[in-house]
Formats: sequence, structure tokens, C-alpha cells
Amino acid sequence: MASSPLNQKSNFHARSNSLASRPPPLIPQIDEHLCRLKSNEAASSSSPSIHKKLNGLRGLYELVDRLLQLPLTQKSLAQQRNDKQVNELLNGSLRLLDVCGVAKDALLQAKEDAQELQSILRRRRGDEAGCTNEAKEYLASRKKAKKLITKSLRDLKSKCSFAYLENDAEATFSMLKEVEGVTLSLFEPLLSYIRGTKMQPKSTNWSLVSKLMHSKRVTCEAEATESNEFKKVDAVLCSLIGHKTRKCNKMSTENAQVELQKLESSIQDLEDGVECLLRLLIKTRVSVLNILSH
Repeated sequence: MASSPLNQKSNFHARSNSLASRPPPLIPQIDEHLCRLKSNEAASSSSPSIHKKLNGLRGLYELVDRLLQLPLTQKSLAQQRNDKQVNELLNGSLRLLDVCGVAKDALLQAKEDAQELQSILRRRRGDEAGCTNEAKEYLASRKKAKKLITKSLRDLKSKCSFAYLENDAEATFSMLKEVEGVTLSLFEPLLSYIRGTKMQPKSTNWSLVSKLMHSKRVTCEAEATESNEFKKVDAVLCSLIGHKTRKCNKMSTENAQVELQKLESSIQDLEDGVECLLRLLIKTRVSVLNILSH
């Protein structure tokens, strides 16, 4: 993976050195949240695991917001309003908003498609040809979404490194950049989950992106065994389209309805977490802009 604040052995050394005489009580709490989130980076990329990480980020950003309200923090950041670090920080916040927007839109589209397909399957019970056509339309929509997600995953490679420096303002910037890095790391498993693929270990140095672009096709039966609701629905609908007999088609339709219900529930949990995170990202960016403009 590309170099980022997460891969450097900073551990807030600069911040602890510069603020040793009077460290704000929020700093240790932010450190603790960051360490906890980084320790969970290698955890499962299932829906419950990602939802848990989203909740962790929510707590982190609430602490960051409180830190940004402190007069000492505002004063130190204001001193750097013309510094190159300001552009790096603001560009990073835009990158977070962009990728969070992609995840939000992908989840919303997937939920709408799943709800529509469920409704059609219920209304057209017994109409195998009609159900097959609707399944094809759903998979076509998924294909478009996967292309956008793959591009977003590729763009995540542009994570920028950041130097950890020594005065109060620079230490605050370092903390905000490390928060950015931890946040970016969440979007890899989230987008991979929505796409219906497994996230590869970080040691593969972004082999995930190439594997997403050139992955081998797998059978529907193998896909159905994955603990990924998106992938399960794709597999069941693939099976529905492929079945020829009326009996098998009926079973596939019923299975599709069951998996679509599970998918919709999973999407709702993730959608709530992403929406909350997006609001917090916007709030943090506005706070920083307000500080720098005064």
C-alpha cells in the first residue's frame, strides 16, 4: 500500500513533545481511538465489522470536533493559514468527502434496486420470463456501480504522506492527517464489500486494485458461499437467469427474495453509518475553514 500516515511510526511523538507541558485532555482520547481503529484494520470485512468501524469513526470525529473548538487549537491552526500544510489538509478532506459520497450513492442505488426487484418478484410470481428480465436489469445496474467503485478504489491509492513536525500547529495538523488516514483505510473494505469482492491484505501493495480489474470469473455456486450479501444476491440472480426448468426457477426466485431482504437490511445499517460519517466530515471541514478564515 502507498505510504500514508498510518504506515509511519509517528504515534504522535511530535505532538506529545510539543504539548508535553499542557496536553489537552482530548489528545489522549483521540490517540486511543486511533490506536483502536488501526488495530482493527485487519478485521473481517463483513457488514457487522464495517458497521462497527463506522461507529468507531463517529466517536473519533466527535472528539476531533471538540478539539477544534478549543481556543488553543484554533489559535495554533490560524497561525498556519498560509502554510502548505493547509492545502494538504483541505485537499485531504475533499478526498474523504468524495469517496464517502461514492459509498453513499452506491448504497442508495443498491437499496433502491433491491427494493424494486423484491416488489417485482412478488408481483410476478409465476412469470419466470419477466423475473429473469428484471434480474438481468438488476445485474446490469450492479455492473455500472462496480465500475464506479473500482475507480474509487484506484483513486484511494493517491493517499498522500505527511511529515510529523514539532510545534503546536504542526502537531495538530499531524493529528488531523492521521485521522484522515484512518478514515481512508475504512473505505477500502467498505467499497470492496459493496462491490462484492474481498479486500486483500495490505501487504499486497495495492494488488487489490489490479485484482479487481483483472479478477477471474467464479461460478455462481462458489459465490453463494461468501458471507457478502451483495455477492450472494448477484450469485442467486445469476442462478435464476441460468435455470431452465420451472421448478428450479421457482426455487431461485424464492432464494432471491430471501437474499434481497438480507441485503436490504445490511444496506440500511451501512447507509446510516455512512450518512452520519459524511455529516461529521463536512462539519470538520467547515470548522477548519472557519478557523483558517479568521
